[in-house]
Amino acid sequence: MLYICPTPIGNLEDITIRVINTLKEVDYIACEDTRHTIKLLNHYGIKNKLISMHEHNEFIKTDSIIEDLRNGLNIAVVSDAGMPGIQDPGKILIEAAVREKLDFTVLPGPCAFVTAAIGSGIVDEEFTFMGFVSRKSRERKAALQSHKSYRGELVFYESPHRIKDLLEDIHGVLGNRNIVLAREISKKFESYIRLSVSEMLDYIDDNQIKGELVLIVQGNHENVEIEISDADIEKLVIERLEADFSRKDAVKSVSRELGISKNRVYDIAMKTEH
Repeated sequence: MLYICPTPIGNLEDITIRVINTLKEVDYIACEDTRHTIKLLNHYGIKNKLISMHEHNEFIKTDSIIEDLRNGLNIAVVSDAGMPGIQDPGKILIEAAVREKLDFTVLPGPCAFVTAAIGSGIVDEEFTFMGFVSRKSRERKAALQSHKSYRGELVFYESPHRIKDLLEDIHGVLGNRNIVLAREISKKFESYIRLSVSEMLDYIDDNQIKGELVLIVQGNHENVEIEISDADIEKLVIERLEADFSRKDAVKSVSRELGISKNRVYDIAMKTEH
């Protein structure tokens, strides 16, 4: 069995009992950086074999790990922090396990972008994780442009020395939206800075930004409802209700499809006889 194990993103106590027991019991642990992971193992008195699997050798290591899984070994995979497989090594190995029809399981646990999205206070029901976007401004702008009308929030990972470039492109493409910058999540100097894009650019000019960053950008809340008639909305609501949607779920579904507020759909749905 292959175990995908999330590890603390800051405070070493942010780890589940199940992950600790798994790291103790597997035949060995594949980790991003042995020097980093050994500190976690020492903290919990875990003595186990470590092998290095990082972005530069993941293809090679995947082959040997797959062979070990075929031979009946139990193997854990960890990254330096958070959940392996998203913006960290692990995805290639998981794809190989799926392809080879080998058993694997993902253990629940810490994930920086989910924690930041909740802590931001501006994410409602829907957001898109953008991860680390391109270092090239042209490609960043193209990615932002494709999400310009998206009503959910956008969540980015970024480094302190590139955050200003990203914010400038966001301002140019998406406008002066409200944003939240989460830094050092689950660590001693954790903070959430809530400003507009232009205010954040001024803040960065006056303050040195350090640590690991997650940026949450408010979705497009512009009013785009005027071209959609109440009759069109009612028709879609009825279709959902006839498909055995609850009224609440019908409202949510139609709101997302049309890109309009749930309040407007709700008002119409409550007048619908069905």
